[in-house]
Amino acid sequence: MNSRTRRARRMTGTAAAVVALGAGLAACGGDSLEDDDKGSGGGKGEIVVGSARFTEQKVLAELYAGVLRDAGYDASVKTVQNREVYEPELKKGSIDVAPEYAATLAEFLNRKKNGADAKPVASSDLDTTVRALTKLAEPQGLKVLPAGKAVDQNAFAVTAKYAKEHKLKTLSDLGRSGEKVRIAAGDECETRPFCAPGLKAKYGIDVAGIDPKGVGTTQSKQAVKNGTDQLVLTTTTDATLKNFGLVILEDDKKLQNADNILPVVNGKSAGGKEVAAALGKLTRTLTTEDLIELNRKVDEERQKEDDVAADYLKSKGLIDK
Repeated sequence: MNSRTRRARRMTGTAAAVVALGAGLAACGGDSLEDDDKGSGGGKGEIVVGSARFTEQKVLAELYAGVLRDAGYDASVKTVQNREVYEPELKKGSIDVAPEYAATLAEFLNRKKNGADAKPVASSDLDTTVRALTKLAEPQGLKVLPAGKAVDQNAFAVTAKYAKEHKLKTLSDLGRSGEKVRIAAGDECETRPFCAPGLKAKYGIDVAGIDPKGVGTTQSKQAVKNGTDQLVLTTTTDATLKNFGLVILEDDKKLQNADNILPVVNGKSAGGKEVAAALGKLTRTLTTEDLIELNRKVDEERQKEDDVAADYLKSKGLIDK
């Protein structure tokens, strides 16, 4: 997950009713944006950035849209429920660009092609994971752009009180404790290998059920804080855990893989050099620490994702002031 399973964490993400994608979703008609000057303003055409419905994805989508607008595109953001919804639209070209997590997307495409029990192709090695992802993405008409140093992996947190009571520092400790846990997460946690199935198989954790309140949402963290659930699926870039008295349990057996952030584009509608160059500037700049702070501004300070993204891009000189 990253929710992903992040999230988004990647995975990692997230809550109840799926938002349908219909005629209102701007499409690029399958034409390359860089071969088509659309509109009277002399711009490079419309481009739709897809986002799953959790904070980090929405911030990343706004960052992508910001650098693309600065490069001359009419960029907009379309937020949908999760990867299961936007990935088919990315293939069709009704979504042109999406921020993604290398390992999580590689395994998502691997399972789609080879079945739920497919041998994993992702690992903790970024280069190996990106090569596997590229091999799976290209036949789908998707182009994987270079990954950056910003990384967000799924993480599982408990209350500090619960950790102290059961002597927990790692996920292995939780497995050895024999405690039954209900996980506050997205409903897809039930089947994603880096969520409930992985916790059971790798750590022997007794998962009693999934509470579908979303990945790293306030509702999920509050459910763990008040004892309704015992474990929350969040991400390593969650900046508000301390506000809920939560601590992350170390993934000591490395259930999670290399979930560095990278752009994935529809090769036909957004696969040209100018889109890659615009997104590449951001990818090379963004760090994990930056993401934590951007997430904090949205989740803790209640700033809007587009405002936070614009301020960041200006502060880093990635767009004109």
